[in-house]
Amino acid sequence: MNEVVVGVDPRELSVPALLWAADEATCRGLRLHLVCAVPPVHDHLAYDAVNHGAALRVRAGSALADADDLLRDLHPGLSPVTELVDGPPAAVLGERAARATLTVVGSRRLGRFAEVLAESSVVLPLTARADGPVAVVRSPEHAVHHPPTVVVGVDGSASCRAAVDFAADQASLRGAHLRAVWVWPRPLFEDDDLAEGHAGQRALAEVMAGAAERHPDVKISEEVLKGRPVQQLAVTAHEALALVVGRRGHGGFTGLGLGSTAHGLLHQADCPVIVVPRTGPPASAT
Repeated sequence: MNEVVVGVDPRELSVPALLWAADEATCRGLRLHLVCAVPPVHDHLAYDAVNHGAALRVRAGSALADADDLLRDLHPGLSPVTELVDGPPAAVLGERAARATLTVVGSRRLGRFAEVLAESSVVLPLTARADGPVAVVRSPEHAVHHPPTVVVGVDGSASCRAAVDFAADQASLRGAHLRAVWVWPRPLFEDDDLAEGHAGQRALAEVMAGAAERHPDVKISEEVLKGRPVQQLAVTAHEALALVVGRRGHGGFTGLGLGSTAHGLLHQADCPVIVVPRTGPPASAT
């Protein structure tokens, strides 16, 4: 847990993801680990497979060298470690994520079918199954509001509490304001507005109490909004340093292991999205 891992895509180098990961490693005083995975080749002819595989390794090696050179030029005090490895990119990065403080990848905004079915898909399987936090950084870079803000989505679930802890640490490291947001779906009856609003404020305050005690240096604001969680969080975090969410909230895609809110934000949010798995043993079934 002494490094920031960043995935290097040989097809399209994500400069924003590289720079964001380098800033994160520098801020945390951790080693930066650049990983480029060469996926297996499934050509029908063995000769073509060998040639194709060799070409992929050459391209991956070149991308890794370019990423290393770029970061050394822009961060002279940083000495990244590079790794070229054979294997499916999502699986390779997932293994490294289990030992990393944070894993960072860029996003090519694949369509929903492509991200599930494409062998080269990384973002969805990695955020759904990694044992550590994963940051997905958009390209190009988005505008950042000043003073800087980290937004965390809160819903009272176990995974959201892990996200709150990570977000508070992130805000402290970055000297940023922490904005905690609980989004309630629109009620069926307008008379329910006031009661739901009070219940949301109480629940939000309960979740955030520990974070405020552990990080007295961080200015924390709490707000309850009405509407669709994905849309409200995406708008709220439009100019944030990062948006932090738990991997599984109330509801979601059981087969994927990724909550519906986290999944939606990977498509809609402009700022970096950090997906945090829950900590501790899973709750027992009832």
